[in-house]
Amino acid sequence: MSVNSAVFSDLQSINPSAIIELFTLQLSTALHGDNTIYRFHAGSSLNANGKIVWAGNSYLRFPIKAEGFAFQKGQLPRPTLTISNATGLISSILLSVNQTTVGNDLTGATVTRIRTLAKFIDAVNFSNNTNATADSTAEFPKEIYVIDRKASETREIVQFELASVFDLVGIRCPKRQCTRKDFPAIGTFNQ
Repeated sequence: MSVNSAVFSDLQSINPSAIIELFTLQLSTALHGDNTIYRFHAGSSLNANGKIVWAGNSYLRFPIKAEGFAFQKGQLPRPTLTISNATGLISSILLSVNQTTVGNDLTGATVTRIRTLAKFIDAVNFSNNTNATADSTAEFPKEIYVIDRKASETREIVQFELASVFDLVGIRCPKRQCTRKDFPAIGTFNQ
């Protein structure tokens, strides 16, 4: 995937716009008994209520620390997502999921990281409700991960370890496991 051309050209300018990082957490009906989508961001916003609207969806401001998204040579990233639990929101989500499917701690829920530039967010984010550069397609490629496990839960924070959808045990891509014996040795192809 490539970066949207509008995003790329703005990043190359002398004074680029700030990068806005948004997250969605989507539960799975099969795993969690619900398919609710939670949307949040870690930054500040222009609105007093702390929401950022992107592509018509509201993302709540919430203290989040997301790290480990960098790709290493030969390895898929395994980021961690640390979310404030001061309001008890994350614990209440965990409790509602555990009541539906005992022992599930959001394992298997999908986390999507969306990054765009401040100049492209929806017009409703600005005091006069106008933004001539609003563009809901101007974003970096979406990064999609699955919650691999809950690393810790305290009154202050809940930390999740994420994994690529291709990095989970028992998952085959594309629905077929490839091994070395599936490929003929060099020089033995039919000619």
